[in-house]
Amino acid sequence: MTSDAKTPQEYIDSLPDNRKSAMIKLRETIQQHIPKGFVEVMSYGMIGYVVPHTIYPDGYHCNPKLPLPFMNIASQKNFIAVYHAGIYSQPALLDWFVSEYPKYCKTKLDMGKSCIRFKKTAQIPFELIASLSSKMTPDQWIKIYEESRTKNK
Repeated sequence: MTSDAKTPQEYIDSLPDNRKSAMIKLRETIQQHIPKGFVEVMSYGMIGYVVPHTIYPDGYHCNPKLPLPFMNIASQKNFIAVYHAGIYSQPALLDWFVSEYPKYCKTKLDMGKSCIRFKKTAQIPFELIASLSSKMTPDQWIKIYEESRTKNK
């Protein structure tokens, strides 16, 4: 589910009460731990963390008018999702996350290529998301992104 919200706060304000506090805490966790240089925006109808054009003028290859996406959070129909491009692009980071997850959660990891899904808000491992958020700087993400673009050309 995408949102028409224009700002992250408007997005949070539009959520149902049973999701609001978890999304607020998730947003605050990421804001406190994501490396300097990433900027919070509305991106693809979700709260996004991007590398702004001031740091990476080329923008996103699919639409260079957009800043380079890195991480998103969203309240979907049946779950809260954390989307992390680093997990998708870096096998070592994915392996780290998968091995750390059981230390924080008793539930089975529900994950796609870059999407981590939490069906119950009480089961969101905020400490683990904080650590994940801090693992990659904008410069590191740009390098990984550009290397993947070179391989795909």
